[in-house]
Amino acid sequence: MRTQTGNAALIEFIRDEIRKRGPQSFAWFMEQVLYHPEQGYYSSGGCAIGRKGDYFTNVSVGPLFGQLMAAQLAEVWEQLGKINDFVIVEQGAHDGQFARDVLQSSQEHMPEFFEASRYRIIEPFPILREWQSQTLEPFRDKVEWRSSIEPFTGIHFSNELLDAMPVHLISGDVEKLVDFQGDKFLFIHRPLSSTAFNQATLDWVDTLAANLQRGYVITIDYGHSRNEFQGNVQVRARHRHLDSPFEQIGHADITMQVDWRSIARRAEASGLAIAGFSDQHHFLTGLISMWPDVVQACPPNSTALSRRVHNADADHKTKRALQTLLHPEMLGRAFQVLALAKNVDSGAPQLAGFKFAREPRAALGLGNPN
Repeated sequence: MRTQTGNAALIEFIRDEIRKRGPQSFAWFMEQVLYHPEQGYYSSGGCAIGRKGDYFTNVSVGPLFGQLMAAQLAEVWEQLGKINDFVIVEQGAHDGQFARDVLQSSQEHMPEFFEASRYRIIEPFPILREWQSQTLEPFRDKVEWRSSIEPFTGIHFSNELLDAMPVHLISGDVEKLVDFQGDKFLFIHRPLSSTAFNQATLDWVDTLAANLQRGYVITIDYGHSRNEFQGNVQVRARHRHLDSPFEQIGHADITMQVDWRSIARRAEASGLAIAGFSDQHHFLTGLISMWPDVVQACPPNSTALSRRVHNADADHKTKRALQTLLHPEMLGRAFQVLALAKNVDSGAPQLAGFKFAREPRAALGLGNPN
């Protein structure tokens, strides 16, 4: 057995709880490892994203992803009648880079949308709030923070949020629990309870449905919608996959593929409509087809010479970013995009990102609409 290493204080906390309460679900273990208030991988600020971090995501590519999403958010605002006090809610904002990219692009290229909107970050952890506050200092009058989801009209956005929500490890009619012997954590088995494997995610859907007054939810993550869900947790540190969630406890990310079908079913049961489902390649291609200028944007008030210099540099960076975001062997097929809607006119045009997508209920294996 590999040596079980990691955050000593967190490991001791988990052991103490198991001593007092007995073996615990993997969902509880994952909650502590990732979100313990002082020692968790995310909550303590130990998570590292990007080429020099533990994993790579859309925002790591550069500002292009946020610029494209800004155009999609603006389209939602237009669909809702260009309302004032349009709220963009982001959850899982990490250091605030995506929010900065969206706000900067909106301010420069869509000033009316920028003025009508405000940005709300759901962030319960102080160290991450501090990072976000520093990143978003130029927009301090535009951004607000909340510890949990509150009622809003607008759009809720998340990127790689759901894959890090705690899950129960279930196989057939058996659930794996976390115990320890000596100084080693291990799995034991018990008969399955009635809890869903992704109960935390389903509860999140219910919370969103209760708080979204009117508008959309767009969430991007990696997962599938197969009939038989057989998920295994993935443990990553420094772009390396570890063999066990008991390695590098508190210093490594733990995730599981998202089961889109169960989320869509819960959304419909909670009063949300399925407004779109696509892989990221087709979603971003739809946005680019509607707003091709986004990938060629120049700084405002630039001179002819500076535009040529900018374009020469931007073309190279943009091509590299597009390849990473769109290529099927990179992020284009690895990630999927799900859109949910509430109190939106049924005759409203389809969001641009789903221009090249299949009918969403059919794509999710839920059958065609009536």
